[in-house]
Formats: sequence, structure tokens, C-alpha cells
Amino acid sequence: MPTGIVWNNVRSNRTSFIAAFTAITLAVMLVVGAGLLLTSAHGDGRLRNLMSLFAVTAGLSGFVSIFVVAGTLSLHVLQQRRTWGLLRTVGMTPGQVRRLVVAEALTVAVAACIAGSALAVPQAGLTAAFLTRVGLAPAGFEIVLDRTPFIVGTAVGIVVTLLAALTASRTAARVAPLEVLRDTAAQAHVMTWQRAAVGTAALAGGGVLLRVTSTASLTDAVPLGVVVTMALCVAGSAFGPVLMRVVGGLLAAPIAALDPGPGALARASITVQPQRAASVASPVMLTVALACTFVFAVAIADTSDGRERDGVMLWAIVLLVGTAVSYTMISVLNSTAMSMSTRAAELRLLRSTGITPRQLTRALCWESLIATCSGALAGTLIAVVSLGAVSLAGTGSPCFGYSLPLYLALVWLCAAAGLAGALLSTRRARHGSLVVG
Repeated sequence: MPTGIVWNNVRSNRTSFIAAFTAITLAVMLVVGAGLLLTSAHGDGRLRNLMSLFAVTAGLSGFVSIFVVAGTLSLHVLQQRRTWGLLRTVGMTPGQVRRLVVAEALTVAVAACIAGSALAVPQAGLTAAFLTRVGLAPAGFEIVLDRTPFIVGTAVGIVVTLLAALTASRTAARVAPLEVLRDTAAQAHVMTWQRAAVGTAALAGGGVLLRVTSTASLTDAVPLGVVVTMALCVAGSAFGPVLMRVVGGLLAAPIAALDPGPGALARASITVQPQRAASVASPVMLTVALACTFVFAVAIADTSDGRERDGVMLWAIVLLVGTAVSYTMISVLNSTAMSMSTRAAELRLLRSTGITPRQLTRALCWESLIATCSGALAGTLIAVVSLGAVSLAGTGSPCFGYSLPLYLALVWLCAAAGLAGALLSTRRARHGSLVVG
């Protein structure tokens, strides 16, 4: 594959590749940072209680990186449908298109792995300093630079990107040569058999694990509950376009009635391009599901054991596990900006038909909020199912306690990130000249 084509395509699609670069960079940073904490604490008996948290952070970071990077690259391929059609029209074969997608992704991945490895050192150092300051780690606990976390983190970044790129490249290679002449934005097929197979397998696996969790000991039920949440999140992401068309359409109906013009536009965008909306809803689902499952599962275990954690340990949990959750929230901003960045021509066309910039802004805000709320509802349902199984194992009842302020703050932050991404990435198209310059 000529490097010139790869490099020119990267430069001409900067927003998509910046989003991919950010996703991979942060993934490598989290994995390497957690690995540095784990290797630095290894062998120190005073840090035995924190070793499990370091291990959980590393595991969550790895899973989240797979989830987010795969979603980012899939959205990129969806946005470049016309580009792939044009390349097919001028004679590029499906195999060449697949190699082009993989080469582009690996070009970004190599640079992102270098940046992520560099950022992991100060990130791990700040975490170690915090743990020492609050008394969870002994004085003098410092990060020891070891090659193993860097090798593992780089391998994770490259392998995850390669697998995601190979999956996405199959979609790009299926684009017909005359796809460039297709003007409609409607998706003819929102579900492929591959997505359906992955979703069905993940749902079946989650169901089996759910049964195992509800009958396990409480010590085993908490980590199993997190694994159940991961499996169900994979299923939710795979079936995301279908769920988005149904759930998003239901949520958009009252909005279209209350705000007819902008609300109807938002509803049409959600139902016509459900995969684009699902790319925004998926990281919200992951954020809400993982955060609620882990924090409230720990609370269930403490209640069952009659134990009350002090504020320091709670802060440690928020810091170590919240780092991975914060990454998914950044991906909400990333995904929203990506999904909106290629819609300049669409937005200018809407303005040329008489829609005012204010009405267009309201439509984009409604669209972002519908996607965010859909993801939050899916994440909440997944967390409730997982936590019910954990509670059944610990207390014999599926009912469990939760913190409403914490949950609402989490949803609000996701919604704010989605709105910021939508408004910032479309500002020029909403308020600028109608002439493409």
C-alpha cells in the first residue's frame, strides 16, 4: 500500500484520526500506568490491600480500551463510506481497501503508543503521590520504571487497534464502487450478521455468568458482577443500532411533539442514522454500567459484611477505578465530535431551506441528549441486572442500595460531554457562511 495514500487520507480526515489517536493514547496510558503501579507495589507487603485495586484498574483499562478503540474506528469507516466508494470506482480492489484501513489505523496507533507510554509515567506518579498523601501507601512509595508495563501497554494498543481495524476494514471493503453516487444518508442495513452473532454470543455468555453470580459466594460475586456487566455491554454495543432506532425513537417522540421543528429533525436523524447515534450512546452505556456496578457492588459487599469503609478507601476506589471510567467519558466527547464533524454540508443544506441557526442548535442538542439518555438507560438496566445478582448472592434479595446523587452526577457529566462535542464541532456549519470554502 503506497504510503502517500495513507498519509494523505490521514491528513484529509484529521478529526476522525485525532479522535482515534486520543482514544489509543489514553488506552495505552491507562494500561501502562496501572502496570507501573502493579509492578512497583509487587513484593511490598504493606501494599497488599491495594494490589487488587491495581489489578482491577488494569483489567478495566484493557477492556475499556478494546471497547472504545473498536467503536472509534467503526465510526470512522462509517463516515468515510463515500471515500471507499470513490476508491473502488477508480479501480481499488476490496483487498486494497482493507489494507488501506489497517495501514491508516496502525500509522495512528504507533504514534499513539509512544505518546501514551510517555504520559503513563507522570500519571502513575501522580496516583502514587496521592495514595501516599492520604495514607493508603507508605511514605517513600515511588514508581519504579520497568520495561514490562511498557511492552504490555504497547502490545495492547497495537493489537487492539489491529483487531478493530481488521473488523472495520471488512465493512469498508463491502462498499460498492458506485457508492460515491449515493446521496441518501439512510442506512439500508443497520445490523450485519457479524454484529448479530457477537451480540448473541455476548448476551448468552452474560446470561450464564449472571446465573453463576447469583449463586456464588459474595467474595466471588463482586468480580463476577463486573464481568457480567462487561459481557452485557458488548451485547448492548453490538445491538446498539437496532436498540437506538427503537429506544431513541420512543424518547424522541415527546420531544418532537413539544418542539416540532428541531425535535422532528432530531428524531429523523436518530432513526435514519441509528449507527451514528449508537456510537455516542455506547460509551455512555459503558460509563454508567461500569461505574454503577463497581461502586455499588462494593457497597453491597460492605453492607453484607457489616463493614463501613472510611473516606480514604472510598477515594482510592474512585481514583483508581474512576480513571478508567473517565476515559469512557472522554470518548463520549470524542464520539460526538466525530459524528458531527462530517455533517457540515448537511447542516448548510438545512440552513438554506430556512432553518435558523438557533433552531439547528436546538436540533443538535436534542439529538445529543436523546443519544445520551438512550445510553444511560441501557447502562442503568445492565447495572441493575448485574447488581441484582450480586445482591442475591450476598443478602439473598435482589434489592440493593444506591446513591442517587452519584448516579445523576454521572449521567449529567456524560450529557455535558455529548453536548460540548456536538456544539463545538458544528459551530462553523451552524453560524458560518452557507458557501463551502
